[in-house]
Amino acid sequence: MNILSIDQGTSGTKAIVVDESGTVLALAKVPVRPTYLQGGGVEQDPRALLDSVLVAGRRAVAEAGVAVDAVALANQGETVLAWDPTTGEPLTQAIVWQDSRSQEICDELADSAELLAGRTGLVLDPYFSAPKMAWVRRHLTSGGVVTTTDAWLVHALTGEFAGDVTTASRSLLLDLDSLEWDQELLRLFGLQDERLPRLVACDDIVGTTSAFGAEVPIAGLIVDQQSALLAEGCTDVGSAKCTFGTGAFLLVNTGSEAPRSANGLTTSAAWRTREGTQYCLDGQVYTAASAVRWMSNVGLVSSSRAIDDMASAHDDGVLFVPALAGLAAPWWRSDATASFTGLSLASTRGHLVRAVLEGIAAQVADLVSVMVQDVGGAVTSLRVDGGLTNSTVLMQAQADLLQVPIEVYPSAHATPLGAAALARLALTPEATLADSVPQWSPARVYESSWSPDRAADFLDRWRRAAAENLPEKGAS
Repeated sequence: MNILSIDQGTSGTKAIVVDESGTVLALAKVPVRPTYLQGGGVEQDPRALLDSVLVAGRRAVAEAGVAVDAVALANQGETVLAWDPTTGEPLTQAIVWQDSRSQEICDELADSAELLAGRTGLVLDPYFSAPKMAWVRRHLTSGGVVTTTDAWLVHALTGEFAGDVTTASRSLLLDLDSLEWDQELLRLFGLQDERLPRLVACDDIVGTTSAFGAEVPIAGLIVDQQSALLAEGCTDVGSAKCTFGTGAFLLVNTGSEAPRSANGLTTSAAWRTREGTQYCLDGQVYTAASAVRWMSNVGLVSSSRAIDDMASAHDDGVLFVPALAGLAAPWWRSDATASFTGLSLASTRGHLVRAVLEGIAAQVADLVSVMVQDVGGAVTSLRVDGGLTNSTVLMQAQADLLQVPIEVYPSAHATPLGAAALARLALTPEATLADSVPQWSPARVYESSWSPDRAADFLDRWRRAAAENLPEKGAS
């Protein structure tokens, strides 16, 4: 059984054709570029997103030279747009998950933050879909429907109006326990009259498409980070992974329970299949690879591939808070800005580069420490994937600060491989989820070279730098 699995991400679309054993037969990538605007806006051209899906998918199928039995689709999660459900034409740009312009909506609903957290497992923040959907209705258009990009892409490929529960669980509009749209929450955001997509499980067949050749079913719909969690085999309670992509996304499996975090993390559906629903706690670092791209743009490094060569071999006390697009969990401060501290005349470009990489690792380590408080048990290892796992400096810093082994996933394609496993499950009624996820061994394991005291001291200094960098609430 061959699956075409498409990962439509923030900086590009990746398509793979994968066989039943999990072997990747073909790969195609098409870059997409967000536009960063003044005032916290981050947008993408929806047509470019769809074109990237079609081009990457067709290239992968052509390169594989085999017939595919199904198409799987992973998506960005919280990115939204308005579109015409009759013609499928977009009515707005896609408002990307990093976009913070809906902070005004969140400020207006501040008194409902506790209700929202209890009902949805999420924090009231512009990161999630509902504030952006309400912002689109207030500032851009009242026409058509307003949804996350997955529903629009599914409609473009199949004509169906549907989305999966994992993506919906990132919206602030879904009751986390029932996994149904919540009418009270829709009214809260002024979205009570909206037509919303029907919700499907991750192993449901949502429709069929001939966009990539012969008519085949589409299944394996899932949000990108949960897809990577599945591919990396984090199916047991307490198992955790971090994807180092545009941002860094830390998830831990909580099983059939949907705990509400007491420490500023969020809870979502990890996946829903015929075997039931599993949940996950997650925390986010908004800028990881995008911070590296920023270093290239301002001339700190010649290219993203040069970061390890440029990073200084030693720490001179320079710290970096990677809040280039605000701070997510556990701060949830979209108004936070990035900063270097500890600079002196002896500081070099290499020290700045190392500080950026260590700052990313420090924020991930801080998230793990908070996550441990919520799940009530130690994280004994961390599985990692994404392009930045190629940086030995970053991965070693992560092991040093976390004080646990870092296990690098052997494929660069965790997200589409997870979606492919779910599509395979959809087409094989007798299969289990465990049967559908290929086994793997780490490509590399990083062990800590720091003492626990050194790691604790660094994280203490970094947390103080992060706290000192936060603007006063209400400051202009």
